[in-house]
Amino acid sequence: QVQLVESGGGLAQPGGSLRLSCAASGFTFNIYAMSWARQAPGKGLEWVSGIVYDGSDIAYADSMKGRFTISRDNAKNTVYLQMKSLKPEDTALYYCARGGGTKNYAMHYWGKGTLVTVSS
Repeated sequence: QVQLVESGGGLAQPGGSLRLSCAASGFTFNIYAMSWARQAPGKGLEWVSGIVYDGSDIAYADSMKGRFTISRDNAKNTVYLQMKSLKPEDTALYYCARGGGTKNYAMHYWGKGTLVTVSS
């Protein structure tokens, strides 16, 4: 079965950085697009970024451009989200999700999330 396990969350100061990881198993990782999404306290789900199956195309939500970088290592079945210049409004539960195909960012399977808190 599809399993996605996020890690790397924690407490960061405003302006700081964190790198999230998502370890995938139970499916052929290198033929699926992957995404990150987040849910802030009291708010709805927000798509953050996506990367196609081979890493050749990447997309970001406008508010993350220039601050977040998504990447993947198909040899390790892992997708990453490097976050810098963190703001208090980045505080959220961050989820990794598997797409619907090689270039389809639709989020069909989810992990349980990793919590990021940005506070001084």
